[in-house]
Amino acid sequence: MSESNQGQEPKFAIQRVYLKDVSFESPSSPESFRQSPKPSVNLDLNARHVLVESGIYEVILSLTLTAKDDNDKTLYLAEVQQAGIFVIDGLDEAGKDHMLASFCPSILFPYARENIDSLIVKGSFPPLMLAPVNFDALYEQAKLAKERQDASVQ
Repeated sequence: MSESNQGQEPKFAIQRVYLKDVSFESPSSPESFRQSPKPSVNLDLNARHVLVESGIYEVILSLTLTAKDDNDKTLYLAEVQQAGIFVIDGLDEAGKDHMLASFCPSILFPYARENIDSLIVKGSFPPLMLAPVNFDALYEQAKLAKERQDASVQ
């Protein structure tokens, strides 16, 4: 532990969860409604964080969902940036990194999933409930990849 964290109880609190940015496009409509294709769906997921002030972080979970028909024509594109403000203090660097990269995105994901589903339904497409995401596994994979990259550079 660093000197600033010694003797300090770990703190974690959610101050706010909010929708930071949202976008929906249906470039093939109304033609896309005249057919009933089995769309291929691609999900891009990204999480990042910003230090707001000492011990307070904004975590932003970005989801981009693209659905295409059999001819590779885009049926819809839905993008959501779900964000939260979190108090994280009294943890060592590894603990703080884990909270920011895994625990906080896990809290934000159900909100983002609901917003994505709502956008798609309002676009007049069938509902789409995204499967849960194991952010702990993603965090461990990213950590291992970084360790391998650091080892190959040396």
